[in-house]
Amino acid sequence: MPRVTFAECSIPIRSTPFFHHYLQQNDMFYHRLGKIPHKRHVQFRQENNGSLYAEELVGTQGFSGVSALVYHLHPPTIVKYKGEAYDVSPAIAIEKNLEALSFQGFELPENDNYLESRTTLFVNNDLHVGLAAPINGTQDYFFKNADADEILFVHKGSGVLKTAFGIIYFGYGDYLVIPRGTIYQIEFDAPDNRLLVMESFSPVRTPERYRNRYGQLLEHSPFCERDFKLPQDLETFDERGEFEVLIKKQGMIYPYVYATHPFDVVGWDGYLYPYGFSIFDFEPITGRVHMPPPIHQQFEADGFVVCSFVPRLYDYHPQAIPAPYHHSNIDSDEILYYVDGDFMSRNNIQKGQLTLHPAGIPHGPHPGAIERSIGKKSTEELAVMIDPFRPMKITKAALQLNVEDYYQSWMTEK
Repeated sequence: MPRVTFAECSIPIRSTPFFHHYLQQNDMFYHRLGKIPHKRHVQFRQENNGSLYAEELVGTQGFSGVSALVYHLHPPTIVKYKGEAYDVSPAIAIEKNLEALSFQGFELPENDNYLESRTTLFVNNDLHVGLAAPINGTQDYFFKNADADEILFVHKGSGVLKTAFGIIYFGYGDYLVIPRGTIYQIEFDAPDNRLLVMESFSPVRTPERYRNRYGQLLEHSPFCERDFKLPQDLETFDERGEFEVLIKKQGMIYPYVYATHPFDVVGWDGYLYPYGFSIFDFEPITGRVHMPPPIHQQFEADGFVVCSFVPRLYDYHPQAIPAPYHHSNIDSDEILYYVDGDFMSRNNIQKGQLTLHPAGIPHGPHPGAIERSIGKKSTEELAVMIDPFRPMKITKAALQLNVEDYYQSWMTEK
């Protein structure tokens, strides 16, 4: 694919070889790549033929949310034809649940197709949570989720996320946050890949309490602006032909074929763009006695939070009990995805296993875990926790991975 290069234009422009950012209150920070005009919504012409670049505002929540201004070689609206839409809505097996459940995630079969490999396990009106085991990426098509922001957690595999905003290299332990409406391709370096997939129907944010009133991440935040993997290496593809974009909307996939390459962007700026974050860059907060789960918070949305459990020192009070105390989930379900290490509060947990502890009944450490934790100085556990504020429905696909009678696993004798 040819890469377009630009000489200096005859009108004032701003160009950045890598990136430049400022901060915005309560959300991501300003970023830009490529070439953009000095002012918004003014004439910006191509040097070779004098035609206007096609300006596109990409935004959420009408015109009141974060957005980016994107400049295309061609209008992003040139549809050649569209295919027959098909339903990918998850089939629900359990509408209402009050049973602690567990699922062996690595038993999900591999699939050649990236989209077909994505398997939804838990559903409510705020988010979908699932797994994927793709052998291949999306080299033959593009994908756009028009309904939800996506958070992809990379448990196994490495590769590159390609978008019109630039590319992001990823590997084991990376979160990839892809705003709704972003057309992307994902390519893997090898066929053995495992992803945790979260789809949020409200914008994904970093926690507000980590920021000052100017939007800058505070000193007590477990991460800072330096930790984010921003889009880089913007490539502009000036190609005509047939480019299939599979668009997800309201549980359907709509195949659209466009006449120009979706990544024909010469420059952009704003606050809305995909980014990566390594769980290994999350700096744990510790204390003399056991600290509650909010100290592990990584992301938030209107109906849930995401937390990162990472290797850390245990509590250092002389009589501290490092294992968590029993607690009742009265207002939220709890989903834990086990990534690596020995998760000290659970017995017989495998990599890729999930647990769902529903709101309304207490849960806590497995038998022996409390005594076992006393005197321990640190943990190497690695896990992702999702706390939805509304009950989750369980899909038929999830039951294919179900661990039988997990709810009885707190019995000291059977």
